[in-house]
Amino acid sequence: MPIKSLIRTIPHYPKPNIMFRDITSLLKDSIGFKITINELVRRYADMEIDKVMGIEARGFIVGAPLAYALGKGFVPIRKQGKLPAETIGHDYELEYGTDRIEVHTDAITSGERVLLVDDLIATGGTAEAATRLIEKIGGKIVECCFVIDLPDVGGRKRLEKQGYSVFALCEFEGD
Repeated sequence: MPIKSLIRTIPHYPKPNIMFRDITSLLKDSIGFKITINELVRRYADMEIDKVMGIEARGFIVGAPLAYALGKGFVPIRKQGKLPAETIGHDYELEYGTDRIEVHTDAITSGERVLLVDDLIATGGTAEAATRLIEKIGGKIVECCFVIDLPDVGGRKRLEKQGYSVFALCEFEGD
């Protein structure tokens, strides 16, 4: 079963001319969700990874079971002000303004090999900010992993241009 067939498209959400790719329809399908995690486990089982880091919030849904299956720790990358202990953050530009993501200062130790996970890569702005944050705390990025790539938006190319390896389970081009 191709997981792409289980991902719902919602036209004009959150604004006109946007085709929102909704993974909740994939997540609620027990077989589809299992296939998704199992495919990622197969890809990363033999790679040297110390931690899986997931971007809030859907990156948690994919990253945590992946980390569990790989026998690795999971680290959440959160929006500003959501973590209780001492944090370090990275500010980044949005279409209209700025945002900030944070992790606990003790999330990883310097030199640890990190797999970055999120549900979707579009422009790549948040993923790029996450790579900068991981490197700021001494992590080495093994790969940036996504369930969905929207190649027409350019995020994958943006990350690859900076030297990161990028993997996605499926793509939605121009539709």
